Amino acid sequence: MKKGPAQKAIDENSNLEDLWQEIFQKTIDLSQSYYTYGIKTAEKQMTDDYGIHKAFTSLSEQLLSDPEKLSNSTTQFWEEQLNLWEKWINSDPTVVKKPDIEKVDSRFRSKLWDTWLFDYVRNAYLLTAEHLQKTVNDIDSLDERTARKVKFFTKQYVDAMSPTNFAALNPDVLKATVDSNGGNLLSGLNNLLDDLKKGKGELAIKMVDPNAFELGKDVATTDGKVVYQNELMQLIQYQPTTKSVLETPLLIIPPWINKYYILDLTPRNSFIKWAIDQGHTVFVISWVNPDARHAHKTFDDYLVEGPLAALDVIDKRCKTNTTNLVGYCLGGTLTAVLLGWLKSNKQEKRVNSTTFFTSMIDFNEPGELGVFVDPEGVDALEKRMASKGYLEASEMASTFNMLRSNDLIWSFVVNNYLLGKDPVPFDLLFWNSDATRMPAKMHSYYLRNMYIHNKLREPKGLTIAGRSIDLSTVTTPCYFISAKDDHIAPWKSTFAGAKLFGGKVRFVLGGSGHIAGIVNPPVANKYCFWANDELTHEAESWLQNADRFDGSWWSDWSVWISSQGSRTVNARKIRNNRTNPFEDAPGSYAKLRLDSPQDGQLKSL
Repeated sequence: MKKGPAQKAIDENSNLEDLWQEIFQKTIDLSQSYYTYGIKTAEKQMTDDYGIHKAFTSLSEQLLSDPEKLSNSTTQFWEEQLNLWEKWINSDPTVVKKPDIEKVDSRFRSKLWDTWLFDYVRNAYLLTAEHLQKTVNDIDSLDERTARKVKFFTKQYVDAMSPTNFAALNPDVLKATVDSNGGNLLSGLNNLLDDLKKGKGELAIKMVDPNAFELGKDVATTDGKVVYQNELMQLIQYQPTTKSVLETPLLIIPPWINKYYILDLTPRNSFIKWAIDQGHTVFVISWVNPDARHAHKTFDDYLVEGPLAALDVIDKRCKTNTTNLVGYCLGGTLTAVLLGWLKSNKQEKRVNSTTFFTSMIDFNEPGELGVFVDPEGVDALEKRMASKGYLEASEMASTFNMLRSNDLIWSFVVNNYLLGKDPVPFDLLFWNSDATRMPAKMHSYYLRNMYIHNKLREPKGLTIAGRSIDLSTVTTPCYFISAKDDHIAPWKSTFAGAKLFGGKVRFVLGGSGHIAGIVNPPVANKYCFWANDELTHEAESWLQNADRFDGSWWSDWSVWISSQGSRTVNARKIRNNRTNPFEDAPGSYAKLRLDSPQDGQLKSL
């Protein structure tokens, strides 16, 4: 791992004076520019787009409406704290303890937390955290939307107050401070100033060195060519690795809120490479990272210029009139719309089968993301998007990071600022930091019609590109893979969406979350999955009656997709020619990065 100058100063326990000088100069530079950026930041922070103040005002009113219940809860809390204090005072300081929380809470995995003093700090915090969240959860008189908000933001507060996040209470930080003569804190301050500068007054936490990986060299390395492009996407076709291939090609439709190469990080965990090795002719859509030039693009445009355009190209290149589809997350939502559109236009045979990766189609239970998507929040979001024509990538990234704040926010606060370390090079975090924007019109349509009004589940509830969408008429064979711990597309919601189709559906539930549950190659032999073709029951009943299998769902999918047509043809090799020179994968659209989440400058790698 490449080390920055601050980290080198700690390792060498020298040059701290030079580090002080660097910090001093950065502080002056930030102070001089704060007025420009600070006013804007302050105005943004004063708004309450998500109605947090209103939600917690309602919570306070409900708590005070039952003073006896509140008093009993408070009394019980202090009794528990007193019992903890008495046990701690009477315990032997030399005994190293092994708390149960060690099994489930990675924040306290260091053995230093097992020592007498910090064992008390940890358990006092956990008791307080449990009390606060229980108090909020026990209020059953709040409306569903308000209750979801207070629970979510109470957890945000509880996570932020963890003793791991404070230098004086974190034993690992204290040890590092002693060992480095305070060098870790100086290095952390230097990292903090860098992130504030990058964020122009807002904290843009660096999760990974942006130069740690290079697209096409370290990640997104599968051999392929861009065979078509328009304003919204490039279509990549991959070179075959087998002498013969399945006759029906495979088109992957990824979400446009991320780059496609989550499915092609490294050869070992690349779904794209694995599918090619299984004999598929693989195409993937690589969406553009939009800017003001794309402000007018609508959801209709994403359908027409995305998968519909891709199908036209695939039909010509493969000399076939049908394709297998894979839609991931938002790409799965668009894929469902595509199926409805094709059915309405009497072109349903253009799709042979469809696979949905953790895809929301029924948005009745949106999970924690519902906290950010309500009429008031969308109104405020539309006002912010109106001035630029797009949603800043940093706003989308911040929302998703909050869903897993301990892993995606506070762990980096501890590592980067308190321990003064540089982020480790990690391909998944490199992809996660490769932020993308959202065109204003398209994003507003998606949020209002899917999340708020849930129109896709209604027969003919939507009219897209001149055609009404009715999923109940779609009889295309479908395979749903969802993840049990998914916090972005909760599996019970994806299960409800799977039941909207009129054809045969195989629903499979994998282990882990939104990313790890999908990027799970058989060679890793991780997790497990449940399968049950009977979808007439509710989600929990389905799971109780499902069969459990060890290992990756990829193998199960391979058997299923082969059953949809196993005829083979000679491998379709891509050949360059002078009149149509193809660009190598991953293509220029994927390589287009935001120089920083806030500055609005585009940088091509």
